[in-house]
Amino acid sequence: MSDQLNAERLDICRVGKSLFDRGYAHSTAGNISVRTDIGFLITPSDASLGFLQPEHIALVDFDGNQLSGAPASKTLSLHQAIYHADSSARCVIHTHSTHLVALTLQGVWKSDDILPPITPYYVMKVGHVPLVPYHRPGDPAVAEIVSTLITSASAKPLRAVMIERLGPNVWHQSLASAMATLEELEETAKLWLLSNRSVSALSDEQINELIARFNLRY
Repeated sequence: MSDQLNAERLDICRVGKSLFDRGYAHSTAGNISVRTDIGFLITPSDASLGFLQPEHIALVDFDGNQLSGAPASKTLSLHQAIYHADSSARCVIHTHSTHLVALTLQGVWKSDDILPPITPYYVMKVGHVPLVPYHRPGDPAVAEIVSTLITSASAKPLRAVMIERLGPNVWHQSLASAMATLEELEETAKLWLLSNRSVSALSDEQINELIARFNLRY
């Protein structure tokens, strides 16, 4: 188990540095977690994703009790809620990505779908992303809202939510997949803002073709 935990700690550090170096995360904003057989690994409170140390990654049990590492991120309760609501989730990434935060400042497309599906890969990799109204960082009320959104969205499975003025939370079965989803989400926000929010969504026919061709749940 210790070898597996150490490997996952290193993977968290690698993903964090990649996101930081490419501008998806900045300063000490953002956090990453991974579900393990004995609990969760999560980045420390107020840590920069670009300068993580494996030995500082917090390990907490399924009840949130700290087992090792530096003090866990203050958003631990949100990560736990996502894992409890979606049994397939193995990791969660949260950033304060610039264009996504800017989108919430200007006004999202719809409250239950922050961006229109303007590219095929947005449909394929992201899907639907609801907006969570602003709450202070670490507010446990956000965990309850996100849990409800996930469990009530069986017809439209979620991979991400967007917290107003703060940033996206993305989850998936691997860190690589979660990172890819986050990248596609942020880049779509960038494209939409650069187009002055004037690009039309893909048609129902185009979306249905993607669903059929790639066996998507959308």
